[in-house]
Amino acid sequence: MKTTIELPDGLLAEARRLAKREGTTLKALIEQGLRRTLDDRKARRPFTLQDASVDGQGLAPDLAEAGWDALRDLAYTGRGT
Repeated sequence: MKTTIELPDGLLAEARRLAKREGTTLKALIEQGLRRTLDDRKARRPFTLQDASVDGQGLAPDLAEAGWDALRDLAYTGRGT
């Protein structure tokens, strides 16, 4: 199948030089790179965030009405405001 793609001039020139140096064609070099990229992407596993939730009943009763500043201070200093 034929298709047309646009490549930056520098990238195309570098690819042509590499193909010539390796005694291959530009087409073969592009095909090899595309196959490698597709294989790499197939091999990747999607990122899944680990479940780090904890069991509990929410905030302690004495903190139920506390504001964000008090909760942050308690978390970082060990004492509320």
